[in-house]
Amino acid sequence: MALKLHINGQSVDVPDEIRTIGELLEHFELSEKMLVVEHNENILQKEDHVKAKLSEGHKIEIVHFVGGG
Repeated sequence: MALKLHINGQSVDVPDEIRTIGELLEHFELSEKMLVVEHNENILQKEDHVKAKLSEGHKIEIVHFVGGG
C-alpha cells in the first residue's frame, strides 16, 4: 500500500510505513540537509520532525538550501 501526500504541490505516493515527517525526510535522503518543512501550513522546528504524524492527503512543503557562488 502507499500513502498519498501532496509534496511541494505534487501528488506523491510514499510507502505506508512512513508515518512521520522525520521518516519522510529519511526516505528522500534529506534528513541531514539544512531545510525548512511546512506540514499542513505549519512550519516545523527540526526537533518536531520525528513526532509530526503523517496521514493520507497531508500537504508538505520542503525547502532546502543549496550553497553556491
